[in-house]
Amino acid sequence: MSQAPLPRPDDSDRPRRALTGLVIELFRLNGDLLAAGDTLVGDLGLTSARWQVLGAIALSPTLLPVAHIARNMGLTRQAVQRLVDEMNADGLVRLELNPHHRRAHLVVMTERGQLAYAAAIERQERWFDGLAADLSAEEIEAAAALLRTLQTRLDGHLQRPSAAANISKQGT
Repeated sequence: MSQAPLPRPDDSDRPRRALTGLVIELFRLNGDLLAAGDTLVGDLGLTSARWQVLGAIALSPTLLPVAHIARNMGLTRQAVQRLVDEMNADGLVRLELNPHHRRAHLVVMTERGQLAYAAAIERQERWFDGLAADLSAEEIEAAAALLRTLQTRLDGHLQRPSAAANISKQGT
C-alpha cells in the first residue's frame, strides 16, 4: 500500500513566506552592517549613525536643519538632534543661523567632519569592493530595485489607516 502524499503548502503563500525570510535577513544584515560600520570608522570619531548624518549633509545640495536631515534619513528628529548635538560638541559639525527659520539652525560639516567623512568613504570603497566580489552589477541593481519597491509600498501602507484600525472604529 502506498501512503497518501503529504499536503503541500498552498503556492499562493510562497511570496509571503519569501518576504518574511527576506525581512529577517534584512534585519540581520542591518545589525551586521551597523556593527561593521562602527568598527570601520570608530577610530575616526564616528559611529555608523554619525557617519550616516555626515553623509546626509554631504549629499544634500543645500544646507539643512536637523528635521530635514532626519526626514531624508527616515529617522526621528530627536534621534538626529542627539547625534548632531554630540557631533557639534566633538567638532564634526557646527550650527549656523537659518535665514528661513529662527530656531531651526542649519547643520554644517566642519573641516574636521569633512576629513572624517572623506576617510570613512575611502575605507567604505575598499570594504565594498570586498563585499561586491563575485557579484554582478545586475544582481546588485536588481536587489536595490526590489528594496525600493518594498520601501514605496511600505510608505503607502504607513500613510493609510490600517484595516484593523478601520474595523475597530466601525465596531464602536
